[in-house]
Amino acid sequence: MLPTPHSAPLPRFQTIAIFGKHMAGGTAQSLLQIAECLVTTGRRVLFESETVQNFSITGFESMSLRDIGETADAAIIVGGDGTMLGIARQLAPFDVPLIGVNQGRLGFMTDVSLDRMMPMLQEMLNGSAVSEHRSLLEGVIVRAGSVMHHTLALNDVVLSRGSGSGMIELHVEVDGNFMYNQRSDGLIVATPTGSTAYSLSAGGPILQPSVKGFAMVPIAPHALSNRPIVVPDSSEIVIEVMGGREANINFDMQSVARLQNNDRITIKRSEHVVTFLHPQGWNYYDTLREKLHWNEYPSAEGRLK
Repeated sequence: MLPTPHSAPLPRFQTIAIFGKHMAGGTAQSLLQIAECLVTTGRRVLFESETVQNFSITGFESMSLRDIGETADAAIIVGGDGTMLGIARQLAPFDVPLIGVNQGRLGFMTDVSLDRMMPMLQEMLNGSAVSEHRSLLEGVIVRAGSVMHHTLALNDVVLSRGSGSGMIELHVEVDGNFMYNQRSDGLIVATPTGSTAYSLSAGGPILQPSVKGFAMVPIAPHALSNRPIVVPDSSEIVIEVMGGREANINFDMQSVARLQNNDRITIKRSEHVVTFLHPQGWNYYDTLREKLHWNEYPSAEGRLK
């Protein structure tokens, strides 16, 4: 039986940080509405300095992201899943719980709707929330014995061929055991959180968030028998680039690096986790039904055509 998210009463959150997605219509109004409402409840409100600059917000404290990590009891992110990914990775070392207000399209991680935003946030910050932990990937790129790049990913690490180039050739080991040599357009290593992102589009499985595993999903492999596999999240995955031109690697589609032949990428579970706060009554299967339209049936009219 899989563990369920923790729903016991949470401590009352007093210092709240607010982040907003730049260039999204209506975001400034939502940010100010949240901040002003929180102030009336006696809470301390912090805005991330880049959010203040982007939206010309005045009258509230402004801090760097690092200072927010060391100060805030919780953070509210107004935007979509992409905005949440960037903030979550940076705040993960500080263990700040995150609440997502959805102004994007899908919203797998930003599940508070705009129309119910204020009453829902009040309830959650008063302790009526479901707390859930999500694992992160840690990726290291080594070239000729030197570390070239080291970062975290909440969704996935993706190796892919460059635009216009042919397949790339990869040598893959898991926990020191040879898994395969692969010719493909690339390889995705996804967390359960990322299993509903690019991994899903490439034919990978959906992993319920409490499953302790990572999905390894080939992108258009040369051998059709080369299928996705789920490995324990305690695994250390080592990928060596053996051939191909203009290979790239990206972390959550946000941090990108160019790869060379013989580069070695080590991927493992990070020591950090991301904590999401969800509205009371939230469950993952409701999210899947809503976002993936699992509960829709063809109409009788449609079946007759």
